[in-house]
Amino acid sequence: MPLLLYFILISLLRPASFKQHNDLIDWSAERKLTWSDFRADPVKSSPAAALTSTSIKIDFESNNGSFQYHIRCRFDKNKSWVRVRNDYILAHEQAHFDIAEIYARKLNKVLKAYKPNDAHLSSDVNRIYDSMMKEYYDKQEEYDDETNYSINKRKQEEWLKKVKEELSDLRDYASYN
Repeated sequence: MPLLLYFILISLLRPASFKQHNDLIDWSAERKLTWSDFRADPVKSSPAAALTSTSIKIDFESNNGSFQYHIRCRFDKNKSWVRVRNDYILAHEQAHFDIAEIYARKLNKVLKAYKPNDAHLSSDVNRIYDSMMKEYYDKQEEYDDETNYSINKRKQEEWLKKVKEELSDLRDYASYN
């Protein structure tokens, strides 16, 4: 009998509740964000021009030593909002989603190298996931700090280039669905 383990969901804002699939966008190189994807009302107390809510989720199971997992990297339309609409801000927000994809690929890379042990599978995968999510949150924060939330145009251009290169470097780990 397969040992079905649970899934983990992490979001930049709060755990996601049940949603219609059309409220979530799976990351895709072909599908870039548009302002119509940002449906939430802006947070009044926030000085930000926009906010991108993303999540990285993993479902996993083991069946007689066969470790299988499924990762999803998504944008949440109902938790993402915009106050200032221009191409420059949209590129900044797209990079937040792209950074999430980088960490979904990094998670895939680590899990591909993982040698499963049914006795420790759940704790091992949770440890790996938690470690990767800490790096992910730190990277998102570093991105906003260094670009000053997109205000520093030189740093913003550097980050857009860096994100594009990292996505390319991790292309072998893009197939995690």
